[in-house]
Amino acid sequence: MKRKEHPVDDPRGRLTKDGIRIHEPSEFEGMHRAGRLAAEILDEVGDLVAPGATTEALDDFIRGRVEAAGARSATIGYRGYQHASCISVNHVVCHGIPGPKTLKDGDVLNIDVTVIVDGWFGDTSRMYVAGTLSRKAQRLIEVTHDSLMRGIEAVRPGNTFGDIGHAIQSYVEAQRMSVVRDFCGHGLGRVFHAPPNVLHYGRPGTGPRLEEGMFFTIEPMVNLGRPETKVLADDWTAVTRDKSLSAQFEHSIGVTRDGCEIFTLSPAGRFHPSM
Repeated sequence: MKRKEHPVDDPRGRLTKDGIRIHEPSEFEGMHRAGRLAAEILDEVGDLVAPGATTEALDDFIRGRVEAAGARSATIGYRGYQHASCISVNHVVCHGIPGPKTLKDGDVLNIDVTVIVDGWFGDTSRMYVAGTLSRKAQRLIEVTHDSLMRGIEAVRPGNTFGDIGHAIQSYVEAQRMSVVRDFCGHGLGRVFHAPPNVLHYGRPGTGPRLEEGMFFTIEPMVNLGRPETKVLADDWTAVTRDKSLSAQFEHSIGVTRDGCEIFTLSPAGRFHPSM
């Protein structure tokens, strides 16, 4: 749930010269707890995704599951938003609002969930299919998933955020698809959005340098067509301007001494719809 903007940060702890929070090793555990709950919820809601289901019903399940866990939804009440998830179907790029419209056979959708557990934010999203997956949608989903993993592979101290963006962009464009520029990943921890803006495109060696203890999301949005988007009159729903299919995957990660840890791994191994 992040446009490119200057976000609000947590006042505690050390900041880099770029305003990025550096977290202590002891704080990784809180992020793992929050990330695990968010991932568990996405594991479970997948069983409800089918032709005839409504995105409203999927969101109701997510809301109930968050409450049953004794956690809070980060999105309910965020800038007036009133749902426990964003559900983006077909050409919706991100921030799709759950509603009464039913899913059709072949629809692809991204479900994005952020929970708060003991003050820590767990933020993740993944793709689902209602019914039969078309070949072009399957390829889009594969490329988007693999671009995320390539971005994560670039995360290690000494590399830059430009290295992450370049790894994603160069892979996606080699597959003749496009990376959305209008939305980005973000820092998080005890706040929903914090520096830095994590762009999914860029040049190697540019941007802030990665340091151990940084927490942020990587969440590339990939379009089958052109990268341009527009936001609808509800001021939330972003769609592709050319109505081409769009896909997104998101993990929350923490930079370690020699790489990174993924906080939002699927406990059931269901992060990808083919799993």
